[in-house]
Amino acid sequence: MGAAMAGVDVKELPKIPEEDMEALMAAVGKGNLAEAAAKAKEALEMVDKIILNIAVTGESGSGKSSFVNTIRDLRDEDDAAAEIGITETTMEPTAYPHPSYSNVIVWDLPGIGTETFKSDTYLKQVGFSRYDFFIIISCTRFKTHDIELAQEIQRQGKQFYFVRSKVDVDLKNERELYDEKGILKQRKAATKRPHQYSESAILNIIRENCISGLKAAEVASSRVFLVSRGDLGKYDFPKLQETLVDELHSHKRLAFLRSLSNVSKETLEKKKQQLQTQIWLKSLASCAVAAVPLPGLSTVCDVAMLMTSLKEYCRDFGLNENALATLARQNNKPIEELKAVIRSPLSEEITKDLVIKLLTKYAAGAVKYSTYLLNVIPVVGAVVSAAVSLPTTYFMLKNFLDDAAADAVRVLEVVMEGDISNSGKQHENTHTP
Repeated sequence: MGAAMAGVDVKELPKIPEEDMEALMAAVGKGNLAEAAAKAKEALEMVDKIILNIAVTGESGSGKSSFVNTIRDLRDEDDAAAEIGITETTMEPTAYPHPSYSNVIVWDLPGIGTETFKSDTYLKQVGFSRYDFFIIISCTRFKTHDIELAQEIQRQGKQFYFVRSKVDVDLKNERELYDEKGILKQRKAATKRPHQYSESAILNIIRENCISGLKAAEVASSRVFLVSRGDLGKYDFPKLQETLVDELHSHKRLAFLRSLSNVSKETLEKKKQQLQTQIWLKSLASCAVAAVPLPGLSTVCDVAMLMTSLKEYCRDFGLNENALATLARQNNKPIEELKAVIRSPLSEEITKDLVIKLLTKYAAGAVKYSTYLLNVIPVVGAVVSAAVSLPTTYFMLKNFLDDAAADAVRVLEVVMEGDISNSGKQHENTHTP
């Protein structure tokens, strides 16, 4: 597991969020440990109940339904996937909860601009007010209907994002215009295509083509994210994830982050940072709610709650058998290759005995920091003034979270090595006589 207690920087110890201070102070004023812990548990449960509604819309055939599946980390053929087709298959707003995070709901909206869903009445028909933000998808240039929709969303004060889908198809079609050496077969004076095949140059042409049309229509936000259903780690999908996280209201950010595919180190780091903000609440809640003394330790805690927390960390970072099997299949790698870089327990390995073992490991070191911890957190300190339970559970959760995040990064690096290797081979083939 994590670094020894002696290596812990006390500056990293938690601070209490202002929004939770009032309820905890009220419990402290009564000198009621059970009530303070109950308030902490209540705050955690409220976070889990926060609903995030994401609307995915665009013209028929633009790839809306596939994107709905992508953002839910599903394949089009999976049982819970949204139905796809070359004609409009979505005739009314359809909710698709994330398979692992049911409070994150992706809505597949009917295509705009059809006879049934005209642009001037579209938002009212699909229930505009329920959605937190909109993703507008096109597989070509963004059309009049897309632009009118974006302008109306903007007028009503919500965020929207343009996604240009199927860029892998565009790249494949463009590549056919070049010979085996990567030289353009037919050069025309007016063409914008590079003389030497360049994926990045062609992607920039696609992006600028979309942006120029949006700017001409005076759309306030003309950012365009290029994505491919076949490879979420490529093109702009990681950047889209990061942008959505950064611009989402803070109280819904954690819900969204936890549901995201682990396709970039930046996303993984943001997940860890957000989950860290809950550690002190989890520690406090576990010290009184259904807490029992542990034999041989001066620690009183709810082991079942801590087991749940560790399993949730594993789920959030894809450290369970199902997630790893899916990732291995998607990237044509043996699952053993992914498991080989994982140093912390998988979700299936987390038991009551393991939790007690980890608590025992950190209990002795936690005593050293208990006085400091209770001084820098006066509200909690007043409640658990003589207890070692809080620092013990805090450092156990913190170290497990750090290790799980580090494992997820190592797994991602294994996957990315394959992508880099394949990319290198393609690049090599392009320039081989």
